[in-house]
Amino acid sequence: MSALKVYVPRDAAALAKGANAVAAAIVAEAAACGVEVQVVRNGSRGLLWLETFVEVATNAGRVAYGPVKAADVAGLFEAGVFSASASAASAAEGGHALCHGLTEAIPYFAKQQRLTFARVGITDPVCLEDYEAHGGLVGLRAALAMVPADIVQQVTDSGLRGRGGAAFPAGIKWKTVHDQQAPQKYITCNADEGDSGTFADRMLMEGDPYTLLEGMTIAGLATGATHGYIYLRAEYPHAHLALNEAIRRARAAGWLGASVYGSGRAFDIDVRLGAGAYICGEETSMLESLEGRRGEVRVRPPLPAIKGLFGCPTVVNNVITLASVPVILAKGGAYYRDFGTGRSRGTLPMQLAGNLAHGGLVELAFGCTIRELLEDFGGGSATGRPLRTVQIGGPLGAYVPAAQFDLPMDYEALAAAGALVGHGGLVAFDDAANLPRMARHALAFCAHESCGKCTPCRIGSTRGVELMDEVIAGQNGEANVALLTELLDTMQYGSLCGLGGMTPFPVRSLLQHFPEDFLDVQH
Repeated sequence: MSALKVYVPRDAAALAKGANAVAAAIVAEAAACGVEVQVVRNGSRGLLWLETFVEVATNAGRVAYGPVKAADVAGLFEAGVFSASASAASAAEGGHALCHGLTEAIPYFAKQQRLTFARVGITDPVCLEDYEAHGGLVGLRAALAMVPADIVQQVTDSGLRGRGGAAFPAGIKWKTVHDQQAPQKYITCNADEGDSGTFADRMLMEGDPYTLLEGMTIAGLATGATHGYIYLRAEYPHAHLALNEAIRRARAAGWLGASVYGSGRAFDIDVRLGAGAYICGEETSMLESLEGRRGEVRVRPPLPAIKGLFGCPTVVNNVITLASVPVILAKGGAYYRDFGTGRSRGTLPMQLAGNLAHGGLVELAFGCTIRELLEDFGGGSATGRPLRTVQIGGPLGAYVPAAQFDLPMDYEALAAAGALVGHGGLVAFDDAANLPRMARHALAFCAHESCGKCTPCRIGSTRGVELMDEVIAGQNGEANVALLTELLDTMQYGSLCGLGGMTPFPVRSLLQHFPEDFLDVQH
């Protein structure tokens, strides 16, 4: 009789909740009970409030238990959860307090549309055989049978836009690099995920690194690039280990290297660690850092697609953009385009954080509403108080008030409301949140992270903090708010890059939607 498969995540969020101790306890208890168990360390399913999230393979599918602590393991064995004859029906009927039934039937998970994250939490992240058994490499093999221009056309037809914040059409960027005549081209992946409340890049790199490698390889075949770099934030050690192991195995399998699967077309990938500068999330600053210089914004033109890394034509995409490519090549651009709405096509992995009962990752087609995400998936506030606002798109994203929670998550709808999708992070706040201090934090964050190259960002953010200190102290509220508004205009229209140019978004949205919080009231 084969060993019972038990899945315990190796994702950083699960590790922070004691996943290693849970896995060790399962192995030890199985030995003590004489039960043969195979523990598979998978990625996270994204139901983060249930970590450590343990799944037991049964004849009807995986049965979920969570949140499991090491101290719970003995009780689970006593309940027969890990017996070789365990079944989904008996697990559900057993009524164990930690049992959630079949994972696929949990409403939070069942209502999602997982394309990019289809394998995350399903497979052993670095097992190439597991990756192929669950649909991996189909897109790459399809790309190898196509001429480069046709690969670019599939990505263009899909409507895929950059998932890192700017939402620039990926197909146009790829075509620009494809059309350049140059002896060397590069694919660079910006994995410097620094936005507050975002973790999709990390989850994917830890839970399904091959998807990113496959997407980058396809990009190389499409544009004529022969080398790729993943610019990874140093704060992601588990992703670093997973990526390096996946790259090693892909090279050994002939997928990466001088001849991709014997095609005669070369492509290889290396990982480079960033040094913790938020500004390096901006593409030209990232390129400066990759070249070994201080991360400062480059003046454009020329665009990176024409003159990028080491002066060569370069694709710069983020993790989720590149990881969305394999399914496009596997199933066709039209298939991907059929998800979504308007000019927002495909799906977006959205990250729910802040004051929510059920934080985690939700992948859905564009068009779902903010309210659906916060209430149907997020379960409302963790405190039980009414949600007052949500910041979407990281520390430079606008605050959307509760009155606008029925807005759809799509690029144009949010832009029309003065907000942005960004990297798909949502950080929720209830009615006890101190909004003036949050406005001050946005300006202080910009002052701290500015590369210092342009005056509006470097000086404007510092003066903004000083003005907010006076507002918070109840000094000349009306006059200071008027002066702050002028300062925000200068920053937005005078800064070289998005850091200074977008810092006004959170501050201005708070001033617009919650003016009463800022006028002559001490906080």
